[in-house]
Amino acid sequence: MPALPPRSIRRTALPACALLVAALLWTAGATAQTAEQTAAQSTAQTAAQSAADPEAGGPPRTVERVSAAHALAVTANPHATHAAVDMLRSGGNAVDAAVTAAFVLGVVEPQSSGLGGGGFAVLYRAKDGRTENGEVVTLDGRESAPAAVTPGLFLGPDGKPLRFYPERITGGRAVGVPGLVAMLALALERFGTRSLADTLQPAIALAEQGFAVSPRLAAALAGQRERLAPFPATRAVFFDARPEHAGETLPEGALLRQPELARAFRELAAHGPDAFYRGPIGAALVAAVRESPVAPGALSAADLASYRALLRPPVRSTYRGFTLVGMGPPSSGATTVFELLNLLETRPRPTEGWLSPPGVHRFVQAARVAYADRGRYLGDPDFVPVPTAGLLDKGYAAARAAALDWDGPLQPVEAGTPPGAAPAPEPAPRQGRAGPADTEARSTTHLTVADAQGNVIAMTVTIEQAFGSGIVVPGWGFLLNNELTDFEAQPLDEDGRPRANAVAPGKRPRSSMAPTLALKDGKPALSIGSPGGSRIIQFVAEVLLRVLDDGMALQDAIEAPHHTVGGPRTFLEPGLADTPLLAALRRLGHRVEIQAQASGLHGIRWSPDGRLEAGVDPRREGEAAGY
Repeated sequence: MPALPPRSIRRTALPACALLVAALLWTAGATAQTAEQTAAQSTAQTAAQSAADPEAGGPPRTVERVSAAHALAVTANPHATHAAVDMLRSGGNAVDAAVTAAFVLGVVEPQSSGLGGGGFAVLYRAKDGRTENGEVVTLDGRESAPAAVTPGLFLGPDGKPLRFYPERITGGRAVGVPGLVAMLALALERFGTRSLADTLQPAIALAEQGFAVSPRLAAALAGQRERLAPFPATRAVFFDARPEHAGETLPEGALLRQPELARAFRELAAHGPDAFYRGPIGAALVAAVRESPVAPGALSAADLASYRALLRPPVRSTYRGFTLVGMGPPSSGATTVFELLNLLETRPRPTEGWLSPPGVHRFVQAARVAYADRGRYLGDPDFVPVPTAGLLDKGYAAARAAALDWDGPLQPVEAGTPPGAAPAPEPAPRQGRAGPADTEARSTTHLTVADAQGNVIAMTVTIEQAFGSGIVVPGWGFLLNNELTDFEAQPLDEDGRPRANAVAPGKRPRSSMAPTLALKDGKPALSIGSPGGSRIIQFVAEVLLRVLDDGMALQDAIEAPHHTVGGPRTFLEPGLADTPLLAALRRLGHRVEIQAQASGLHGIRWSPDGRLEAGVDPRREGEAAGY
């Protein structure tokens, strides 16, 4: 096989001159408007999350440019990337490599994913003896609620929601039935070429031999020290064993060995998913949840045994000549990304590009509408009717877009009534503070792999909050998710109507994960996805617009500063703080805050000459490699 192509280092650069000129032009015509008032509860929630969130974005690092002629892997950690490439070089396909990388990420990025979590995957299968024209399949490994949950799962004795930080997120009450193991096993069984045991070998070796704790992992551990301290098995893995450092988490550079996690991997390699869902690992998992020293949960052996990963129909849309394909409900990711793009497609592309003041303002307007519909309609389709086709209907987007004053000040928005949806009772719920509530945690990871046969997979996996529930399963060394906190705490909305995302036995909580493929003439043109909680939708949409519309290189599109809406606020990354964009948005009614944002965008773009171009987010510790 040919050697890895040479790679050149390039520091992050923003299109500052063009942005400033466009901002000045837009500011001159902007209309002054008082910012929307924010609710005290929303403000307190955001402050609490910021204080507790170890995944907040930081100063961008230097990222290398990587391209390849045949195969490419992009993940959130160099160990996972190189394990994936080794699998590809040995003859494995994209699915084999992605599964290998996912297991390794559970070792080196335990704050973001692992055996105790779940995820989604979107797979393009190239034309071969089994598929005539290439096809896209989507896999659902989302966690599910135990059979014993009640509508008041996260309500206090007074009927009001428990505080999100730390009450709801910590302990056994928040743990859903993990789906990652089942999803990865299903992917291998249906679409891979290697055994589960083969894909586990790199993770086993790394867990046994250990690795140096990275800066991001060390910071995450320090930030969550108090929340992790009540769990003895968690302390045994992640706290410093030296007597003089009692009570401290592992520092950067410390060697982290995880022999119990290696034992879990070996059990899976020997006995398959049954060891997890019906065997000794599962028995210990159930005991850890039910005997948790903090908020014991009700998960049972029957809940584990009945779990199934699912193949679901992909969600499809189009955007300016490209076909977009993503994961359907219970993820709201693709549906909301595609509705947002449908709204923007009704307008000409901003002359100055999507990073200009008119581009950012219109993006926020479209996002607010799409999130209002998301909040009203998106949930687990096995439990609630989700009008997915109606939400993605181009005529519906045109009608919603026609009601917006695209270049005027922000106005309150509310959920619409897409084709196929039951009309909302009067009065319709107001969404003047439209945007994600931002309680969905950002401790997630995204990877993508393309192989030499033309297959490509985009996979997003998670354990929800950093280090999930905080519970490490004794004897097996992996953390458990706190995914049930993605359900709405209140089962009814302000008008007494059942919420689409209310908790129920066996139900899968709504997610924002959005692994997405863009196809041109039926073949992959772009693979993209990200962590980032409810902002994932906007991170992915930003990159799609910048690449497909503005013609930016994928790495440039990922490195460029984020602009997102959250509740009543518009968040700009620090790179935009000193530009006229700030004043322009405020004049148009945006409550603007400057904040580093915790994306972890990883992608692959197919260049016109057929080469694979990587996109790596400089806000995290990812790396790309190929051949």
